[in-house]
Amino acid sequence: MSKTREEGATRRDFLKLAGTAAPAAVAAATLTGQAEAAELPADETRIQDTAHTRAYIESTRF
Repeated sequence: MSKTREEGATRRDFLKLAGTAAPAAVAAATLTGQAEAAELPADETRIQDTAHTRAYIESTRF
């Protein structure tokens, strides 16, 4: 019994394409532009000093 190949892509062809397309997409996204991180003002970079944050910090000490 012989199987005839159907027209169109098979699952194996799809997996081959997906395996090579994903790294190519990552490389293209990396090369197209570099994202710059926004700088936060100095007062927003620290946690607020409240009773809740003090209790949390105390609970994490060993």
